[in-house]
Amino acid sequence: MIRYQLACDQAHEFDAWFRDSATFETQAEQGLLACPTCGSTAVSRALMAPSIARSSRRDERREAPVAEPTALARAVAMRQQLRMLRQHIEQTCSYVGPRFAEEARRISCGESELESIYGETSREEADALRDEGISFGVVPWVSDDDA
Repeated sequence: MIRYQLACDQAHEFDAWFRDSATFETQAEQGLLACPTCGSTAVSRALMAPSIARSSRRDERREAPVAEPTALARAVAMRQQLRMLRQHIEQTCSYVGPRFAEEARRISCGESELESIYGETSREEADALRDEGISFGVVPWVSDDDA
């Protein structure tokens, strides 16, 4: 395990443990690391002094607990994943707006070409689609400016 001193783009510093340096790099590239103070995902390694263990401390260091991500860091990471999902949906699906239920029915019965769509619908319309056996998903729509 490796402990890194990290810093966000707002100059907040915090520690985190990683299996190895590649794990840190992967999590940083995917935006999975977040500052526990401000929630920023622009996180990098801060300068830190090397830790040289004395023989009496070696066993203590090996058994140091691994820091779990904070609730804030998990929430920030989840919001980032939802933003990425939204971007993917917007790039790969057709927006049908408030006609979602109508278009889903048309696709389901073969009146429209099979394609991925997204839009809005009321709870009642969503319940009716489920009752009709039409499969669809509901995605929490997180905007870029949600904090």
